[in-house]
Amino acid sequence: MKRLGLIAAALVLSSSPGQAQPNEPTVRTQRIDCPASTGRGTRCVSGQDENGAWFVAAVPANWNRRLIVHSHGGPRTGSPEAEDELGDLDRFSVMVRHGYAWIGSTYRRGGYGVRMAAEDTDNARKIFWSLYGRPQRTLLHGQSWGGNVAAKASELYAGNAEDGWNYDGVLITNGIVSGGTRAYGFRADLRAVYQFYCANHPEPNETQYPVWQGLPLDSRMTRAELRRRIETCTGVDKPAERRTPEQAAKLRDILAVIGIEEAELVSHMNWATFLFQDMVMRRLDGRNPFDNSQTVYSGSSGDAALNAGVERFVADPEGVAMLAHDADLTGQIVRPTLTLHALHDPTVSYDVEALYTATVAAAGRSQWLVQVATDEADHSKLSDASYMTALDALEGWIDGAAKPDPAGFQRRCETLWSRQGPCLFVTP
Repeated sequence: MKRLGLIAAALVLSSSPGQAQPNEPTVRTQRIDCPASTGRGTRCVSGQDENGAWFVAAVPANWNRRLIVHSHGGPRTGSPEAEDELGDLDRFSVMVRHGYAWIGSTYRRGGYGVRMAAEDTDNARKIFWSLYGRPQRTLLHGQSWGGNVAAKASELYAGNAEDGWNYDGVLITNGIVSGGTRAYGFRADLRAVYQFYCANHPEPNETQYPVWQGLPLDSRMTRAELRRRIETCTGVDKPAERRTPEQAAKLRDILAVIGIEEAELVSHMNWATFLFQDMVMRRLDGRNPFDNSQTVYSGSSGDAALNAGVERFVADPEGVAMLAHDADLTGQIVRPTLTLHALHDPTVSYDVEALYTATVAAAGRSQWLVQVATDEADHSKLSDASYMTALDALEGWIDGAAKPDPAGFQRRCETLWSRQGPCLFVTP
């Protein structure tokens, strides 16, 4: 990352911009090159907060006095680096081009931890306010796992009417809004079903461990090695005509039972290996939050044999409780919240939206929630027109317009934002 010089030192993380408070942490920032996609005249800075989280902030030349505070997805399992948030800024640069300032945090460490990431996200807001003053409006945006983070941050740090709101609204895109205890069970199923058919993760000559652990802490397995094993068993990296009949049969059964696409097998196995290692072995102290003891697997060419031979495991109640405390959602939202989700998202199923609907309804907060879908099949990047239509609707709602009707989003997009990309809103 090219550094252009020291901009500021001892910037105060204060809820009241410009007012230094004794004993509060400080940060130093440096000018950096913005992604070209953010537009000419945009100024970017980077720095590191008191907990070690890196942040990138961007202010466009045409700043509309609105701020987007971004919670990124993943979680990334490597150590955070100063440049990491530039990729997220580039992905959502359409917001900056249309006048929104933006700040995103790497979080203080790699690995799982929703409450940790929510705190780091809110610290990024405080940093921006201390750097540039309090904007006219602050919006919280979460993508993928960052949707879980943003939803948790909204519950914990939204503020209140008496002392002032920290966030005026929340936008969640392709978010894991089911909460932690309901988000990862299918990947534990994947590990068990994969091992039944492939028996190479772990291999017979390796130390055996329950698949819900992901990996033992002392494992040196790499992503390349995991991919090699998956390819050896299923031929997933080969054209279909080059797979052996045995590989094709195993791949077909694994995908059919778990209900994922061929192109997603390796990525889901990565999460079920390296993320599970971090989540279970480090964050839950080795306690198992997953349970397939009563699961009946179906869709294979031999369901009876699969259900008789697949590895079974029972959740540790304390492990479930620890994960729930960290990552489950209460539905206690207090600000306008809009979720945007691709109907054919291959990574985070659209089905999670129904779970969030129920969670918010049980908390009696449905008046604060609008959920919309698009006819898209990507997880990490949707149409820029989808993002801007959602932001536009959220802003209008905050300004006092009626709660947005999902049925009207396609027309809104076609009328206002079709020059940004295809308008693909649908009613599921």
